[in-house]
Amino acid sequence: MTTSAENNKRIAKNTLLLYFRMLLTMVVSLYTSRIVLQALGVDDFGIYNVVGGVVAMFNVLSGSLSSAISRFITFELGKNDSEKLKRVFSTSLTIQIILAVIIAVVAEIVGIWFINEKMNIAAERLNAANWVFHFSVLTFIVNLLSVPYNAVIIAHERMSAFAYISILEVICKLLIAYLIIISPIDKLIFYSVLMAFVAILIRFVYLLYCKQKFVECRYNFIWDRILIKQMFGFAGWSFIGSSSSILRDQGGNIILNIFYGTTVNAARGIANQVYVAIYSFVTNFMTALNPQITKSYAVGDYEYTLKLIYAGSRYSSYLLFLVSLPIFINTEYLLSLWLYNYPDYTVQFVRLVLIFALSESISGPLITGQLATGKIRNYQLFVGGIQMMNLPVSYLFLYSGYPPESIFIIAICLSQCCLFARLYMLHRILFFSLKAYIIKVYLNIWVVIILSAILPTIVFYFDFKQFNSLPFIFTFLSLVVALLVIVFVGCSSKERSYVVEKLLRKIVRKV
Repeated sequence: MTTSAENNKRIAKNTLLLYFRMLLTMVVSLYTSRIVLQALGVDDFGIYNVVGGVVAMFNVLSGSLSSAISRFITFELGKNDSEKLKRVFSTSLTIQIILAVIIAVVAEIVGIWFINEKMNIAAERLNAANWVFHFSVLTFIVNLLSVPYNAVIIAHERMSAFAYISILEVICKLLIAYLIIISPIDKLIFYSVLMAFVAILIRFVYLLYCKQKFVECRYNFIWDRILIKQMFGFAGWSFIGSSSSILRDQGGNIILNIFYGTTVNAARGIANQVYVAIYSFVTNFMTALNPQITKSYAVGDYEYTLKLIYAGSRYSSYLLFLVSLPIFINTEYLLSLWLYNYPDYTVQFVRLVLIFALSESISGPLITGQLATGKIRNYQLFVGGIQMMNLPVSYLFLYSGYPPESIFIIAICLSQCCLFARLYMLHRILFFSLKAYIIKVYLNIWVVIILSAILPTIVFYFDFKQFNSLPFIFTFLSLVVALLVIVFVGCSSKERSYVVEKLLRKIVRKV
């Protein structure tokens, strides 16, 4: 078997393991979300989301370093340099420990002031909001320290670890859902305490796993100035991209609170849970694919790198589209089934985040390819600069009286601008054809979406959903049409032949 075929097989196996993890966590998360929303109420649920968003803003400081750590660990593993890998891991953890102390101090000073003085939270719930903030900071710090360990697991492509440990995590979350229902104390505070405890427990399990399985995960205090300079050089430019996406997401949540209050934050929190659940289909596929992109670039196999980037953009988009289509069609029904009652704006927010997720899914492999090269200064200035516009433009629109949906529409438009900026920057390094990518990938994806959308558009236009049984039949037919369009329009003849061959082999084995 060729190296390429072995890599493809490994990607497929890891993707399946990650999908098992995703389906398990998604089912439990959707169930517990309903319980939590009912137990806390709309306002407290909104408080938890917006206060957590304030803490997540400190990802501005840590997000870029996390990207650098993942890239350096995967790159050294691809070059098979075990001694350098050990130094990278220990140096990474040293950096994260120092950063954790700095963030804890800054967060407790700045965050508490902002929550009490600037945010739109009812006076009687400010004490609870402060406790939520403290435990959210603790959870954030724990997750920050786990970054090098998770990066090692992904670099070694041991996705089974994520799948198995997720079983423990979902059991804990089910227990939390039960405990907050029967809790005699303030449910919002109790919920934040339990979530922090689970984060600590899960991270401790990952730490034990890494120490047992990987020799490089033996921490020794190392202050390698050259390596630190390289990592901070990479992280310094990554800071622009990391901060811009955090400001877009969490900054948008905060300005929604300022202009519209906690009820709209609750609607955005629900939409964000849908986004995380849906986008995890792409995230899991990319988690399995990303190490191969970085490793193939590290060994100089640029042709295979480009092949993975092209395929990754198309397949992740097709996958996300198939998953999003039934949710987009039946948003009101599914929300009612899931939550019974939900805040205003939730339906609009959910549909808009699905469109945003589709736009972002195309860019995922391009981002990985650019990070693999290590040449990110101009890339981050160009793409990060565009993405930075989300927060000020959204603020101006809300200040001018535009509805809350406008921040999602702005994000979608700028996401498309960032896609073309990423494509142009990667093209300058790997010297592939822009025209070929646009035709074979970008236009191919949108042709598939447009053709697949014809049937749903006709049904919505003529309002055929007045028949009770039709939505289910209509959804099924829409999925069948979309799948056929993907196979016969979205895939090449070689890809179709491969799928048919695999199916025939399985049929023959069963016979």
